[in-house]
Amino acid sequence: MSSHSTKTAGRSSKTARRTDKKTSKSARAEIKKASKTARRPVGKAARPSSIIAIRAPSIAPKSAAKMTRAPSPPVQPAGAHDIAIMAHKYRVGETVYYTSPTFGRAAASGSYTVVKLLPSEGDDYQYRIKSSGEAFERVAKESQLDRI
Repeated sequence: MSSHSTKTAGRSSKTARRTDKKTSKSARAEIKKASKTARRPVGKAARPSSIIAIRAPSIAPKSAAKMTRAPSPPVQPAGAHDIAIMAHKYRVGETVYYTSPTFGRAAASGSYTVVKLLPSEGDDYQYRIKSSGEAFERVAKESQLDRI
């Protein structure tokens, strides 16, 4: 084969590829156009009028009586009477006798004034107490305090 014939053969294969690309491109374009027309338009303006004119029959008859509502009787929460609400035994400003625990630090037992009520720790409520002879306050459990 001559060099000229190889060039034309190469050109013809290139043109064949180009035409293949063009046909595949045009085929894709046709598919795209077809898919766009096949899609449903969105919105009321695009709907056919026959669909809008058709209405489903109502389920309830028009002569049905209105439902009247009556208030329900008051109901107490279940077990509300069973719950025992415990309260602090001593009040703020009350003078109490503090007994120090036998273990740990030995604190000065004696009369103290309740300064603040604290939340419970387990079964015992807690108090912040202060002695007139001390510059600081202590935290004591209800089981460590007695009335004077």
